[in-house]
Amino acid sequence: MTTVIVGLGTCGIAAGAGQTWKAVQARVPAGTDVALDRTGCIGMCYREPLVEVRDADGRRRLYGNVTADRVERLVAEVVTAGGEIDEWLVWTDDGRGSDPAFLKSQRRIALRNCGNINPERIEDYVATGGYKALAAVLERNDPDGLIQSVIESGLRGRGGAGFLTGMKWRFARMSPGAEKYVICNADEGDPGAFMDRSVLESDPHSVLEGMAICGQAIGSTHGIIYARAEYPLAIRRLNAAIAQAEAQGCLGDRVLGTAFSFHVKLKEGAGAFVCGEETALMASIEGRRGMPRIRPPFPAVKGLWESPTNINNVETFANVPWIVTNGAAAFAAYGTANSKGTKVFAASGKIRRGGLVEVPMGISIREIVHDVCGGIKDGRKFKAVQMGGPSGGCIPAELQDTVIDYESINKTGAIMGSGGLVVMDDATCMVEVARFFLDFTQRESCGKCTFCRIGTKRMLEVLTRITQGQGREGDIDLLAELADRVKNTSLCGLGQTAPNPVLTTLKYFRAEYEAHIANHKCPAKQCKALLRYSINEKCTGCLLCKKRCKVNAIAGERKVRHVVDQALCTRCGECFKVCRFGAVDRE
Repeated sequence: MTTVIVGLGTCGIAAGAGQTWKAVQARVPAGTDVALDRTGCIGMCYREPLVEVRDADGRRRLYGNVTADRVERLVAEVVTAGGEIDEWLVWTDDGRGSDPAFLKSQRRIALRNCGNINPERIEDYVATGGYKALAAVLERNDPDGLIQSVIESGLRGRGGAGFLTGMKWRFARMSPGAEKYVICNADEGDPGAFMDRSVLESDPHSVLEGMAICGQAIGSTHGIIYARAEYPLAIRRLNAAIAQAEAQGCLGDRVLGTAFSFHVKLKEGAGAFVCGEETALMASIEGRRGMPRIRPPFPAVKGLWESPTNINNVETFANVPWIVTNGAAAFAAYGTANSKGTKVFAASGKIRRGGLVEVPMGISIREIVHDVCGGIKDGRKFKAVQMGGPSGGCIPAELQDTVIDYESINKTGAIMGSGGLVVMDDATCMVEVARFFLDFTQRESCGKCTFCRIGTKRMLEVLTRITQGQGREGDIDLLAELADRVKNTSLCGLGQTAPNPVLTTLKYFRAEYEAHIANHKCPAKQCKALLRYSINEKCTGCLLCKKRCKVNAIAGERKVRHVVDQALCTRCGECFKVCRFGAVDRE
């Protein structure tokens, strides 16, 4: 039977996959041997909506940009006639298609099922070997051996800090307590990050199985997933997956017929970025305001409801069943000496192929940007990459041969973070980038620490002044001093890392700050207050710019060179955009 599969993750739906799905339902001939199915995100967000056609013999072809108006042709030429549409073909299982390089350098472990199964059907997950790892763990009933295997795999927490996962499990197991808890941190709040969301939408059972394995390891019967309420599709599929797993005996009482019980509940977070910090997260679960507390005691000793608690993020748990099934050595075979396995990145920004990628640790930034993601859009020059979200830093193009591992990234001043990777070209103003991320962290500060609450506000004021052409001598030194104070006096990771975008841009792009302050110029020509538009001798007097200007700042007659009244000009840039003769200068 031929099967037509539509990608219905959030990225696909945003690109129109919902309409594509309806069009496929309407167009597939009734009474034929054609089945319809849905899946999550395979990672090729830049080619959504994606539709896969699987022939009766198992041959697979993936087509991109299949909007609703293209479905009729797809059904007629591919589904019914058995042909192919080469110009839409993205990938085939025999190595053809327009974008094989996107998947060629990847090694998919956490994303192994994403885009390949129906996430709303537990039978699909079981068919891939799902819950066999949990069954094997329960049969062996050797928690200490299991933890040792996770330690030997080298799996480090994928939420940002990179603490060794197995050691965290061991601490929780060793801590005495009548009740213990397993928490999955799915409070993904970084701008440009969507790794956890995609895994939860596309393969929720891998996370549930990983949590249950952790529960058996540390002696816990309670699991809680703390997910952002802004992820409605992920939450809906998680709830369905929990119900299915309980119905199949994979969760709940007497899991898989054993004496082990493990119940999972879902807690929807209200969108506070600080609740990604583990102590603030636990406070939120308990019904209190999400604010960090001093550590120690660490959650493994005294966490949720004062009980020993293990917290890992979505990607970390998704790796666990694969490690149990394939062995610690198989996972440790990827990566570097101290950073084993693979890492998922949400690649976005000025790249040709944006989306979700999972690459072996040890790959370079250059390989990700140019090989996997196809290089920079519109032929522009690669300038920098922002890693680690608002808590991370900017790594310049001259360091693009830096390899992806925790230690190497930290040396640049950035952090690995949860995996947001925003690529910037030479038209990006790095001062504005620092201002943008600091504006985010300043608004998201819980306010508990004085330097985080007030220091980030003062830093934001300075950065705003600079981008508005009001920078003062000494502002750079003031920013550096404030950044140092905020970094060293804040209680939690939000405040401690909030200055990173400022510190890294000061380190690598100091000349841009100096140009803004001393010359009142934005080298990237992006800061609106520092721009000046004028009309040169190439002007033909076509009147197009004059008609587009909404404040009547452009004067001139037909076939006569026009003039911009600087007092009236709002620097909107519309004249620059519409001129076809290169007659408008922007400086």
